[in-house]
Amino acid sequence: MAGDSLLRPELTRALDDLGGVDIVVGIPSYNNARTIGHVVRAVAVGLAKHFPEQRCLLVNSDGGSTDGTPAVFLAEEAGDLPRLLVEHRARPLHRLATGYLGVPGKGSAFRTIFRVAEHLGARACAVLDSDLRSVTPEWIELLIEPVLNHGMHFVAPLYSRHKYDGTITNSIVYPVTRALYGKRIRQPIGGDFGFSGALAAHFGAQDAWDTDVARYGIDIWMTTRAVADGFAVCQAYLGAKIHDTKDPGADLSAMFTQVVGTVFDLMDGYHAAWAGIEGSTDVPTFGFRYTVGVEPVHVNVDRMVGLYRQGAGDLMPVWRGFLDEETCAALAALANPSTAPFAFPDPLWVLCVYECAVGYHRRVLPRDHLLRAMIPLYLGRTAAFVLDTASADGEAVEARIERLCVHFESAKADLRALWVQ
Repeated sequence: MAGDSLLRPELTRALDDLGGVDIVVGIPSYNNARTIGHVVRAVAVGLAKHFPEQRCLLVNSDGGSTDGTPAVFLAEEAGDLPRLLVEHRARPLHRLATGYLGVPGKGSAFRTIFRVAEHLGARACAVLDSDLRSVTPEWIELLIEPVLNHGMHFVAPLYSRHKYDGTITNSIVYPVTRALYGKRIRQPIGGDFGFSGALAAHFGAQDAWDTDVARYGIDIWMTTRAVADGFAVCQAYLGAKIHDTKDPGADLSAMFTQVVGTVFDLMDGYHAAWAGIEGSTDVPTFGFRYTVGVEPVHVNVDRMVGLYRQGAGDLMPVWRGFLDEETCAALAALANPSTAPFAFPDPLWVLCVYECAVGYHRRVLPRDHLLRAMIPLYLGRTAAFVLDTASADGEAVEARIERLCVHFESAKADLRALWVQ
């Protein structure tokens, strides 16, 4: 089969011995020995309970873990599956641990999973983060069932999260993706997805694996390609996502530049797809919405404001290379310590993001430099958002994010005009 050179020969032989499967569930991992066992158990129970007649394969695509993650993966399965699966399934659940070839990162791990699914002719697939502590067997049904029974090709996750968990998603990735491509996929970089075998083959055939897609950019790359290439998309409510959360003001520079860089790269490649889209529409949502508790996220607002002000002092000449002079003047005014309380209005933030995207498109300076120069802007916006919503509950915060999305959609005409100048 074309492309099988991407898989190690011993893996290809093992897959040939299997013959074929209906469902592939993949768990990319890197030093997740503490949590991967729970994910494996949830997957095993979910497949046994909800898809007992389907032939299934569980794949751990590991990125060179040094903490024994693959051993835990195999040991958990060997210890738990006979009771959960041999007793309740028509066919046993196979287990396979494999390293992958290519740039170390989540995207390269996914590439292996895509190729395994294509090689085996899988009808439906799911991928789950290996650091999850809240995954349940029902997640497997919710990610796979829309593909098998409802004609969907891509299932994005919909979680309940702390109001300050996922600030890159809330302030940039979700509103920009929604405004560009017209679909309200609330968590486009959620990390846990379902997709059809046909879409897995489509993903695997793309030429993107030596880019940032092979690291942090894979989630938004998958979501955008599914939407822009015309596949049927939906989302599934999974409840709380409990994983190892981080302070949004901490050093997230690699993640930020790779995720936002991938968003901007996709804008370049899909200009014809997004240029004519106006507004946005809901996508089908599966699963029952219910109230769940979420873990708190610590936010160091003072640190973020300080880094913004330092950036405004040090990087203003760089910002003027890709931001309008009026935009820069407004940003300088925000940095004035006498201006209280600190605020970063939605319309100004939208201008910043769109002007950054246009500067990236025009290559007005090295792209990695532009992305790093955006980080103080992001930190300032995040700090202002936290201050503005400190006493707000989750529902009120969602309403604030909705208003931000409307600003992005309303300003899209300005983006189009700037893009072609």
